[in-house]
Amino acid sequence: MVSQLLFLVLLLAAIGLFAYNARKIYRNIRLGKALDRSDRPVERWKTMLKVAFGQSKMTKRPIAFLLHLFVYLGFVIINIEMLEIVIDGLAGTHRIFAPLGNLYNVLIWIFEWLAFAVIISCAIFLIRRNIVHVKRFFGVEMTSWPKTDANLILVTEILLMTAFLFMNAADYKIQLHAGEDVHGAFPISSLLTGLLPESPDALHLIERACWWFHIIGVLAFLNYLPYSKHLHILLAFPNTYFSNLNPKGKFANMESVTNEVKAMLDPSFAPPPPSEEPMRFGAKDVQDLTWKSLLDAYTCTECGRCTSVCPANITGKLLSPRKIMMDTRDRLVAVGQNIDKNSSFQDDGKSLLDDHISREEIWACTSCNACTEACPVNIDPLKIIMDLRQYAVMEESQAPSSINAMFGNIENNGAPWKYAQADRANWRE
Repeated sequence: MVSQLLFLVLLLAAIGLFAYNARKIYRNIRLGKALDRSDRPVERWKTMLKVAFGQSKMTKRPIAFLLHLFVYLGFVIINIEMLEIVIDGLAGTHRIFAPLGNLYNVLIWIFEWLAFAVIISCAIFLIRRNIVHVKRFFGVEMTSWPKTDANLILVTEILLMTAFLFMNAADYKIQLHAGEDVHGAFPISSLLTGLLPESPDALHLIERACWWFHIIGVLAFLNYLPYSKHLHILLAFPNTYFSNLNPKGKFANMESVTNEVKAMLDPSFAPPPPSEEPMRFGAKDVQDLTWKSLLDAYTCTECGRCTSVCPANITGKLLSPRKIMMDTRDRLVAVGQNIDKNSSFQDDGKSLLDDHISREEIWACTSCNACTEACPVNIDPLKIIMDLRQYAVMEESQAPSSINAMFGNIENNGAPWKYAQADRANWRE
């Protein structure tokens, strides 16, 4: 009974702490501007199933895709076993699903092979990051914490799967010693029995220690997610569901500007009444971005696929789409902490533009959408970049000289070039 009460307290505390942090993240995302993404639900479900569940965009890098698939399937399927662990922990039972017979044997067989695949995949990932030094895992934004975060999760997953296998190995050996019918199929853990002692008491101790290590590790992992890039394990699904379904080159017109143009062209047009909040063109801080852009920031996996295909970054420019997302998330977390401290946001003299993302970065972007196309969970760094550009141009009238020259030519000549419309076809002669 003491063990069951301890397990109940631990479980409730872990769930409560996760819910507390999840509410903060939800609140921070809601700080963004409204955006309607409730249209075309069938297409959105298809996108989520294809991109998040099916990982269709991961296949462009086959080796990484295969390794990630093993980890993904291991995480999803092996956690089905968590249901049995939770019931056993609360009820004081042991392998409560064992009466399922052959079905239970098949499940344990699958779990063991997946656990082994997860260990091998995570080990290869560690080698790729720390020995092979795959280029896209490095960059100015990949400071000590992002690197540590990735390694910590990989090591944790290896330890959790190892504990799972040794728990099964000890239990298997206990069943053999007792002369009972073996409950479960143990293709991997049966190979580990030679590493375990023969004493039944020692085996019971190892089995219980691994059981507790596994469940505590999973609950600790759950509460580590809100502080880690691995939050994408949960947010990838809503993020892909709320993807932008319009063609990637299509930009939405600003409603306020559209109303001004309509009023100029049609004197009878009555624009909607202005909102109580002061209108801002573009975005200076995270509160000016849409909630979807803020969800993107929290969903970023820091995999570097966006930066690795960015032509500006490849040619030595300062821009890194991954850094844009990481900086947005860092600023959003800081704003959330400001709200926690003061009950409402108090101006801290900082903003996303300039304090986190520089002007040089946003103007280095060629708006080619390569980053959006490469992202495995449909994150859109370009939307943030364009919003910051809009603020710089429309609120501050600050833009590179080449951009200002283009604006002047469009205003005077109706084209980006400096010559008159009547001279456009002269090149033919």
